[in-house]
Amino acid sequence: MAKVFISDLVLRDGHQSLIATRMRTEDMLPICAKLDSVGFWSLEAWGGATFDACVRFLREDPWDRLKELRKALPNTRIQMLLRGQNLLGYRNYSDDVVRAFVKKSADNGVDVFRIFDAMNDLRNLRVSIEAVKASGKIAEGAISYTTSPVHNIPYFVGLSKEFEVMGCDTLAIKDMAGLLTPATTAELVKAIAAAVKMPIHMHSHATSGLSAMCFLRAVENGATILDTCNSSFGEGSSHTSTESMVAALAGTEYDTGLSLPLLQEITAYFREARKKYWQFESAFTGVDSRVLVNQVPGGMISNLSNQLKEQGALNRMDEVLAEIPRVREDLGFPPLVTPTSQIVGTQAVLNVLTGQRYKSVTTEVKNYLQGRYGKTPGEVNAQVRSIAIGSAEVITGRPADRLEDEMDKLRGEIESIAKNEEDVLTYAMFPELARTFLQERAAGTLKPEPLLPAGSNLSSGPLYSPSEFNVSLHGETYHIHITGSGRPGEEQRPFFVSVDGVQEEVIVEALNEVEVFGGVSGGGKSKPKESSQKAGSKRPRPSHPGHVTTAMPGAIVDVLVEVGKKVKAGDPVLVIEAMKMENEVQAQISGTVVNIWIAKGDTVTPDEALMEIQQE
Repeated sequence: MAKVFISDLVLRDGHQSLIATRMRTEDMLPICAKLDSVGFWSLEAWGGATFDACVRFLREDPWDRLKELRKALPNTRIQMLLRGQNLLGYRNYSDDVVRAFVKKSADNGVDVFRIFDAMNDLRNLRVSIEAVKASGKIAEGAISYTTSPVHNIPYFVGLSKEFEVMGCDTLAIKDMAGLLTPATTAELVKAIAAAVKMPIHMHSHATSGLSAMCFLRAVENGATILDTCNSSFGEGSSHTSTESMVAALAGTEYDTGLSLPLLQEITAYFREARKKYWQFESAFTGVDSRVLVNQVPGGMISNLSNQLKEQGALNRMDEVLAEIPRVREDLGFPPLVTPTSQIVGTQAVLNVLTGQRYKSVTTEVKNYLQGRYGKTPGEVNAQVRSIAIGSAEVITGRPADRLEDEMDKLRGEIESIAKNEEDVLTYAMFPELARTFLQERAAGTLKPEPLLPAGSNLSSGPLYSPSEFNVSLHGETYHIHITGSGRPGEEQRPFFVSVDGVQEEVIVEALNEVEVFGGVSGGGKSKPKESSQKAGSKRPRPSHPGHVTTAMPGAIVDVLVEVGKKVKAGDPVLVIEAMKMENEVQAQISGTVVNIWIAKGDTVTPDEALMEIQQE
């Protein structure tokens, strides 16, 4: 019998880390028979960002994915990543929702629940652990490993003991950013192994280039299960290659007993399948030692890169990575893992793109500072807390204790289009997104985001356009640097440029389209551009403090006021979703709402006035 067991992450964390969680179920099922025959301790195939991505991008029912994988993997444990009281969403849910979600996940095929809390607040894990045990499944408590002035080995050993007391079957050391070093791994695993009787399950991303060495020191000091990823989706911000680790341990006392030729057959399949998703490839697929400072986890880095790319601001990634540790310190050093990685990361993006720290504060940061996610590991910056929530009450108890049961209310809200309890739970995770999904499913109009053909221009090699250049006009030369742009495809698209070091915003509105043929010098033909909007429906450009704007492109989640309503400066007037986070937009002046140019579901950009407040 093998001394060390392997959990493979190719069906979840691997593609989450490298292609922004875009692998479709149709590309998983054909290889499942071979995956099932390997002899893995488990296959991580659900949870994490897969649920969100299925509904948001792939337009798949995540519950159907789980059911299909369960049928295709009859001999292998299916493992999921569960965020404790957050489940798979971005807030704390009531206890009855947690119990219902765990039960349905177990009923539909999950065998191992890796349960963690982004704050390492064990109060947020009790109910989900109890629910897993009640379902007769494996409850794996997970330490969210991080480094900071308030995190050390005695702290993590204490957490491990508490997990054992709570009834967990296994313990995961979840190094989601790849921060462990070999020496620290040896010390940490040895200390935990001496303190608890549970099997120790190691999870570490390869971002820093240290994970394979850490794994060897881990098994030498008592770890018995390792998280690896098939090399087709391994290394970089993903994980140590499964094949490499199997080969490294072969013939030793830690031999996994797994077949390297079989694993390589699986690799060949996934390498080919990955080519379909080239457009989502992360730019961060190699070693990046900056993670040892910025602590951005592997599952976040590709999504952060993709989100900045969509906003025309990928060139500002380094600024964002530098801002993330500063925001993290302001918020009391939370481990960077979902949802705190998104909370910190999105706020860092806002701080960079607005040019002023905490000029715009997301709803999630406000909730965090009010204690709605749990107890912060360290002290919060008092000035930041004051900016974000003023004198609002800070919750000190278990946040979910303040929540009423929700399931009956959720059922009532979505009963007209929900076919089963699973649909209700999808709605619980992402209400607006799920409602649209379920409506389109009922109408038969679900369409996944398109996969660009491999022969398109974007895949045929790098294409270069100038982002920094000199312009000569009337004998004067100006140095131009394009620092960002608004959303492509908008009728009027903003470009943010530096002119001789002075930041400016220019609006480009296409009035003519050119169809190019015969190469660059082959000529072309033009036609007037047809507007996708009626002339009278265009939003005006902001021109005075009464114009309400957003700091970054996004979608309107809710409009909180109507024409004629009186508001005070600081009152929330709308809610926008950007980078998966909801953000309240406040009125900048007191007065009466006289114009509203947006509606729920609209896509908006920073260069538009969304509503108008007339000062009194």
